[in-house]
Formats: sequence, structure tokens, C-alpha cells
Amino acid sequence: MKQPGLAGNPLNQVELSSKGKIFENLGPDPLIEQALLRGEGRLVSSGALLVSTGKHTGRAARDKYFVCRGDDWEDQIAWSELNKPISAEVFDRLYHKMLAYFSNRDAFLQQRVVGAHPDFHFPVRVITDTAWQSLSIRNLFRSPQEFVDSRQPGYTIYSAIGCLADPVLDGTRSDTFICIDFAQNLILIGGSGYAGEIKKAMFTALHLEYPLQGILSMHCSANIGPNGDTALFFGLSGTGKTTLSSTPERCLIGDDEHAWCNSGVFNLEGGCYAKTLNLNASDEPIIWAAVNQRGTVIENALTYPESDEIDFRNDSITENTRASYPIDRIPNFVRGGKGNHPSNIFFLSADAFGVLPPISRLLPQQIEHYFLSGYTAKLAGTEDGLGKEPKTTFSACFALPFLPLKPKIYAQMLLEKVNHHNSAVWLVNTGWIGGSYGVGSRIPLAFTRRMISAALNGELSNEAFSTESYFGLSIPQRVNGIPTDILRPSTLWASLDAYEEHAKQLKEAFQANLQQYE
Repeated sequence: MKQPGLAGNPLNQVELSSKGKIFENLGPDPLIEQALLRGEGRLVSSGALLVSTGKHTGRAARDKYFVCRGDDWEDQIAWSELNKPISAEVFDRLYHKMLAYFSNRDAFLQQRVVGAHPDFHFPVRVITDTAWQSLSIRNLFRSPQEFVDSRQPGYTIYSAIGCLADPVLDGTRSDTFICIDFAQNLILIGGSGYAGEIKKAMFTALHLEYPLQGILSMHCSANIGPNGDTALFFGLSGTGKTTLSSTPERCLIGDDEHAWCNSGVFNLEGGCYAKTLNLNASDEPIIWAAVNQRGTVIENALTYPESDEIDFRNDSITENTRASYPIDRIPNFVRGGKGNHPSNIFFLSADAFGVLPPISRLLPQQIEHYFLSGYTAKLAGTEDGLGKEPKTTFSACFALPFLPLKPKIYAQMLLEKVNHHNSAVWLVNTGWIGGSYGVGSRIPLAFTRRMISAALNGELSNEAFSTESYFGLSIPQRVNGIPTDILRPSTLWASLDAYEEHAKQLKEAFQANLQQYE
């Protein structure tokens, strides 16, 4: 088993011997100035810095590798196409290639912290070859001033857009590489300018570090109510995880990464990395205001012609346009980044087949099933080869690309904590009703907010529930402010036969996916 804190720790000595300058811990304004001087981006009308991430506008999930050094804990890794092994010799060669790359150019170094817990935070040093990535990481990770000492090992991350692997010599899949050496607490990222690669590489490392200490790492947002009740929101991209957790009525703990220990829930980050496609002030006023400020970094968006104003509806470069900003931009954020054990947990699924009910309470025996499923649906037209029908997407624990260990380990930890703390778990469909995508309609955001509010404030505790026939889901018979027929998906379909056909297909897809965990 890995022994955190006992491994080699390159954080104590960052091996940079550069002919250029090393810019350490620059603040937002100096980093913006450097980014503009170097032609890395431009300021838009809101004052935000607009940049391009190059060929990668999202994570290069199949270019991620874990270093094998023969340690006992490597047997616990869930090796797969998303968790590829790489030898220590290849890693060391890439490491020296990285050092040689930085020896001839300027470098930007940020000392940050990940984890808002006095006992379970990790100091992190991030070295990048661009000023804008340094600003993004300053936005996303926590200030080192929060904690002086740490019982956890420090991590060092080198991220260089221009440092490329040679697939023939290095045995990599492409010239892009994300390599994590858990033994040395060292992460190398080459060939990608996507800032989310840095954020998620560290998140992946914590998905091994925390479970080995009995702490559940989670890909979820979290907020806290006026009475101190904590809620978690799990969901894949496009399901509303960030949107639904950012509300004026509750305080935001964090929008994406958390951990659950014996004392409660704590945030891992110090900022937000929000999707901005179709962002508007009326539907998401809190996020809109946070994004449109100086110091925000916006990735891969476009401005209106002959204007410096962002066109948030334009997806010409990518649908995955992103903005990084510090969490204190959210007016009602939780300064300490911690909350109590969750009273309510929401699994968000954007069901484009129009089958799942808008809200249902999961029975104890269903929780592990839906957590391991991590279901949502991709829409026709969003990717090449999807055809006319939506495509089921399953990501175990709503976090499969970030799980070094076997998914059942995380699922069983969640179930144990839910049972111990009597947390209510809800399945929420933020997708379609009255038919599948192209026939039915998207569930209005206002309706979803109302149903979640009813669960949070205890309204649904006094309501009767009925059992849906295909999945055995418990559906409330009434929710104040919601038309009754919306709660039961089959009633809105023009053809009951068509509904049953889609429901059967979705149920079979769930069953086929779960066979790998049986």
C-alpha cells in the first residue's frame, strides 16, 4: 500500500535551471500583463483574458499514464485504456525532456494548496510555460496562506504546451502525455494547453491518496443551507452540476471537487472552472457575474465580429468553452470550504431519451447501482458518428476518467457513509420529458430548481411516493409548483408504446454496463 508522506518528494527541490526567467507566484495583474506581452491572449470588454488552448480543447483522456515502479499498491490500480501503465525508464526520459525544455525559456511557478482541511491538504507547485495557465491555476487551486504545515506529501506538476513526446521512442499513444508518478508525487503534462488537464491530473492523484486514508474523493459540487445542511451534486458534463449548486438561497462550498472524511465534507479547490457555452445573465446570474470580470481566464470562446464582447453562444471552436475564476467571486461562498455530513445527495442525469423521472428518491439497494452507472446521454450531432439517436454514457461514480482504483471501492465507501449518516439520495433527470431528444422538450431549469428545493427543505418528506414500473424508482406524487403529469414521464409521451420501447432500451443499457462490476 502507498504510504502518503513517505515517498520521494520533489516538491522540496524543483529542478529548474533555466536560461530564462522564473516568475514565482505572480498575482493576477502581473500575470495578465505577461500574457498580453507574450501574445498569449487578449482582454475582452468585461476585462477577462481570452485565450486559445491550441489543439486540445478538452482533456486528452487516452494519453494518461501511471508510472509503474514495482510498489505493492500498484496491484490496486484499475488498469485500462484510461489508466495506462508506463515504465519508470520512459517516465524518467520524459522528465528529463521536460527539464531540458524549461532550461531554454521562461517559466511560471505557482505554489498552491489543494484541500480545504487542516489535516488533509496537499501543497502543490505548478510550473507552466505560459502566464495564462499560471493565472488559471492561481484561480483554481487554494492559497498556501491557508495552511502553514502539512502532513500530506507535496506534489509538483510540470505543464508545458510545447514539450512533446516522441511516440516511437517513448512508446506513448501520441505526442501528448499526462504522466502521474504516485511514488515521487510528480506529474508531467506535455503537448496540451487545456488548463483542465492540470486541474484533473491533481484530482486523479487525490483519488488514490484520499481513499487509502479512508477518505472518499468525489467529483461533485456542494453547497450548504441556512440551517447548516450540506448537499452534494454529482453529475457529468452538461447535467447542471455547477448551475444547480450555485443559488442565492444556499452558500457554495465548491462546484466540482470534494472529499468526505470523518468530520464532514471539504472542498479541494479555491476556484471554479465553469462551462460557458450559452451562459446568460438571466438563467445563471451568479456565474455570469463571476465570469465577466478582470482576472477570469476564458478558454476557446469567440467574440462578436468587430467587437470585444464574448459571444457565449458560439461553439465554432468547441462546445467545451471554459472560464476559471476564484470562488470568492461567488457572493455566498463558504470561506472555509467545509460543510457537515451531507443531508441530501443528488445524482444528476441529463436523460436525452426522456425516460427517467425528473426526480425520484433512491432506495438503499439502488444507491450503489446508480452511482456505479454514472449515467447521462450524449446528444446526436455533438460528436461524429453519433447518428440520429442520443447515446447512453456511463462514467462510474460520475468520475471514471479520474479513478485510479477500482470503481467499486469508491461506491462502497459512498454507501457506507450514506448509511452511517442517513443521507437521502435522489436521482434527478435534468434532460428531456415527453419524448426523446428531437421529439420531447428539455425540463425547464426552474422546474428542476423547484424539485431540488423541495427535497432540500423537507417538503418531500411528507409526500406519498409511487413506484415507477421499469426502474423501480420512487416518485413523489406531488411537488408544489410542478404540474403533476411532469413527475411521471410516460404520461407526457404521445405514444405509450414508444415510451415503453425507449424505457426498455435504457434499462437494458444500464444492465449491460453494470455487468462489469458484478
